[in-house]
This record gives sequence, C-alpha cells and structure tokens, in this order.
Amino acid sequence: MNKKLIISILGLVVILCSLGIYKVLADQNKEVYMDDKKILIAYFSHSDNTKAVAEKIQDITGGDLFEIKPQKPYPREYNAVVEIGKQEKENNVFPELADNGNVENYDIVFIGTPVWWYTMAGPVKTFIANNNFDGKIIAPFCTHGGGGASATYTDMQKLAPNATVTEGFTSYEHSAKTEDVKKWISGLKF
Repeated sequence: MNKKLIISILGLVVILCSLGIYKVLADQNKEVYMDDKKILIAYFSHSDNTKAVAEKIQDITGGDLFEIKPQKPYPREYNAVVEIGKQEKENNVFPELADNGNVENYDIVFIGTPVWWYTMAGPVKTFIANNNFDGKIIAPFCTHGGGGASATYTDMQKLAPNATVTEGFTSYEHSAKTEDVKKWISGLKF
C-alpha cells in the first residue's frame, strides 16, 4: 500500500473515532436520558414545597405534570391539617380525589408527597390505590418538616407491590435545589 493511502485511512479512522467519542461524551452530558420513556410527575402539595420539586422534575425530564387534589380541600391552618392527617393515618382513610388520574400510558411515574405522620399524605395513598402500577417504575419524592422520609417509600411499595420503586428524593421543606434533583434523577436506573 502506498504511504498516502495509509495516512488517509488513519486520518479517517481518527475522525470516525473522534465522532464516536464526541457522541458518548455528549450523551453523558445530557441532563437526563429518558427519550424512550413516557413520564408522569404526579404530586400532592399542601404548602407548595412538594409542588416546587415536581416542577423541577418536569423541567428536567419534560414529563407530564398531574396535581393530586382531594375532593374536599384540607384547611390551610397548620394544626387542623396535622390533626386530620393523624386521623387519616390512624383510621387508614383513603380520601376521595377530585380526579384519580390515569397512569396507564406511562412507563415512569414520579410520585411526590409531603410526609404526614411518618408516611405519605392520604391523597397520595388514594392515587396509588386507585391506579394500576403493575410493571411501572415509581420514582418517589417527598418533602418533610424534620422527620425525613420515614416509611413513605416502603409504604408506596406496599400499595403498588408489582411496581419497581426506585430510590427516593427527600428534601426538607423548600430546600430542594435543581442540581440535587438532577443528580438524583441521573443516578436512577431505569
């Protein structure tokens, strides 16, 4: 083979390798790679802390947003809500929702809740119970006032035993930062 042909072939190999490496690097730098997944972000938020996290997840993933709303709104007064949440937990109440939503056409469902009495809020419990999560991926997230996630994520798994529940994202009140949410989502194994 002549020297020019060998140099041309080597040059072409270097260019093709460079393009391949560039594509790998570009994919690694992409915020979140879920192009082949249909995503829903369902959340209940009483004080807008959980809503703020849900909106960050939507910005990052491009998923559809669904607010879980109880048929009868909770009072705004803190002590009244605390008491209702306690009674709902003690009596295993599933509060009626204004709209049960529909997870049928989604692969991944991010589910957000405030932590009430060491678990998810009643409306989220109802949302999970009223939908079929068989074969779905649930990526849970919660906001709390100091007690952490407690049993929130394990209780979600109990309500949706045939779903895969991933590691959750937990934040104190309104402290969730976009970069922390991105890091959590990027670390999830779908």
